[in-house]
Amino acid sequence: MDQKTIDMMGKIMDTERMGYAYVYPSDVGTMGEGTPTGEYLIATTPENLADFISSHRDAYRITVTDIADRPFLDISGGFINGRPEPGMRTKIFNRLAKIQTGEIAAGEILQLDRKQADAYFAAEDRAVTMAEYGMELG
Repeated sequence: MDQKTIDMMGKIMDTERMGYAYVYPSDVGTMGEGTPTGEYLIATTPENLADFISSHRDAYRITVTDIADRPFLDISGGFINGRPEPGMRTKIFNRLAKIQTGEIAAGEILQLDRKQADAYFAAEDRAVTMAEYGMELG
């Protein structure tokens, strides 16, 4: 695992808010069917969500889940559906508007490809298992 992945995971974890984002291409049709073209572990702060959405303007739909993979936001056609915490939708829209009008630039997007994130979690699990195994022997 490279240091860049480890550093990004640290940044995502530091937000204390993370989940998964699934990006669906614009050619999936009006029902939003199909396979996502991208799966990411992301920080689910309103600012990071706005930055992430702005980087995928060509997507037909973006579905965001919590870390247990339960959907809480679905972005499609300029609408944010779901049950985000109070005020989150407004914060996302306000930041998106500022990015789209050029008032501000999107910040660093706190994201990892799902495969990178899964590899990180697997390595962490192995390290914990080895530590526990070592404790039992000692």
